[in-house]
Amino acid sequence: MLALDGLKKRYGEVVALDGCRLRVRPGRMVGFLGPNGAGKTSAMRAVFGLLRIDAGTVLWNDRPVTQAERRRFGYMPEVRGLYPRMKVRDQIVYLGRLHRMDKGSASEAADRWLSRAGLQDRAGARLEELSHGNQQRAQLVAALVHDPELLVLDEPFSGLDPLGVEEMAGILRQRADEGVAVLFSSHQLDLVEGLCDDVAIINRGRVVLEGEVGGLKDRSRRRRLDVDTDAPLRLLRGIQGARILRSRGTRHTLVIPTGTDVRELLGSLPQEVRIREFSYRPPTLSDLFKEAVGP
Repeated sequence: MLALDGLKKRYGEVVALDGCRLRVRPGRMVGFLGPNGAGKTSAMRAVFGLLRIDAGTVLWNDRPVTQAERRRFGYMPEVRGLYPRMKVRDQIVYLGRLHRMDKGSASEAADRWLSRAGLQDRAGARLEELSHGNQQRAQLVAALVHDPELLVLDEPFSGLDPLGVEEMAGILRQRADEGVAVLFSSHQLDLVEGLCDDVAIINRGRVVLEGEVGGLKDRSRRRRLDVDTDAPLRLLRGIQGARILRSRGTRHTLVIPTGTDVRELLGSLPQEVRIREFSYRPPTLSDLFKEAVGP
């Protein structure tokens, strides 16, 4: 298990990490969320010793992370780090060798992962000749070639088309199902909600919400009420404890306190108001995010 305990980092007056705490367990996929500048990249870089922290510890299986452990980790930085003029397969093999793989094993693993990522036909091309999406795939292969125990990926889905997102998500899900601990940052909350086991939301250098996705939604103090009605907005705004999140024509989304008797709430509207349909459900991950990092 990866554990970040009380990480602190300042750049002059700017606080990047302010007691950041986070857990990533084997076989779990964790979505690391937060506004721009919240500390996601700083926390990830600290795992690999690329950031000298001011205080706190980075642990793997309850022990401080050493260089030997880091060789068993896979990292995909937001700023891509592969060599643009080097052939794709050659540098994947080279990176496998840096992780102490023998040449035969590194070559076999490179071919296997390039095929899994749909890059077998581009293996002999220079990286700079690939599209942005295929460069993303190659960067993921570089993180996977040595079969790491932990994957840390900074915005891995950035710039991918829907097919690329689906393929990369499938690879990550498979690795987690095989016991790998996976941590990745993303601003695509719908994707994270559908893919991840757990989420951690960081704001101003601190993790402000962490846990299993379904559990966090169930424990929320708010629910969503979607209603199709001809009731005027002034009546909906007047419902006690409700807040209008969105209105489009006759369809409205309200946020109401958990435990509200929905039929009683809607029954409080005048009898002449027609309600064609309604649904009552837990908040989305986007709702939780906004609540956690809002003013």
